Amino acid sequence: MKIGELSKASGTAIETIRFYEREGLLAAPARTEGNYRIYGDAHAERLAFVRHCRSLDMTLDKIRALLRFKDSPAENCGEVNALLDAQIGHVADRIRDLRALEKQLNSLRQQCLDLQGKDCGVLQALVKDARSSNRSNPKRQHVQGAHG
Repeated sequence: MKIGELSKASGTAIETIRFYEREGLLAAPARTEGNYRIYGDAHAERLAFVRHCRSLDMTLDKIRALLRFKDSPAENCGEVNALLDAQIGHVADRIRDLRALEKQLNSLRQQCLDLQGKDCGVLQALVKDARSSNRSNPKRQHVQGAHG
């Protein structure tokens, strides 16, 4: 199948498929005489595996490691378990961070019970928090300015 067909069948954007190829997560497909990529069932299966790992919030490096074990089924899977344990820890950390974020947003929401923008407690609190966080971490200000 051509890349468009694989894209449609897997629900994966064409650029994402090409990215996974460049990153070595998908093997380079055969090419037609017209230089079109031709994918087989093995590509579709591997793409599904990669997409599932991404849905579990795994990094590309972790997926590469899992694929190495998948490609070497005779290997001991102790490292796979260690990788999964690390991922569970990562998820637990994110849940903790998201709960703290929720608490912060709820607290912020309580700052404004008035619907007038000029006196909005939420906006005033955001400005105050932004000023204090930029003073306490000048590097963060630069990074936020570059990406925000």
